[in-house]
Amino acid sequence: MMRITGSHYRTALSSTRSPRPRSHAMSTPTDAPTTVTSLAVVMFTVSDVDAAIAFYRDRLGWELRGDMRFGENGENRWVEVAPPGSVARLALNPPMFDQPGGGSIGVETADVLGEHRRLSAIGGIDLDAEPMQTPGAPLMFMLRDPDANHVVVVEAPPAG
Repeated sequence: MMRITGSHYRTALSSTRSPRPRSHAMSTPTDAPTTVTSLAVVMFTVSDVDAAIAFYRDRLGWELRGDMRFGENGENRWVEVAPPGSVARLALNPPMFDQPGGGSIGVETADVLGEHRRLSAIGGIDLDAEPMQTPGAPLMFMLRDPDANHVVVVEAPPAG
């Protein structure tokens, strides 16, 4: 009996199989339109949900929109925060598989410089020293929460 290993095995195996039919289309599009209507909830993983609530509510001035327990024994929490007046919300979740942090979102303001001054005056927030503007991009600055999630504060486009 002949033993076949490594690349010889793959070559021998492929020569014994019938050729695969090749499809020219990657997938078939559906005629049904999406039922998704908006981007509403984004999620950050955090190491301590209560500390994250305190950061977003007490430091950034955002609203706590929801804090609900779920699971068989109420062992999990669904927490949402958002800037006042925002339709979109930010869910703060413990990590499911990985380390917390590493996410990023962008938020808009008509007054990037004013918001940067406000957050600088509060103190205790890891934010860029100054807003920056590069050609072709809006005025912006970045801040980081205690778990190193990034919030990019971007100048809102002019109305019109």
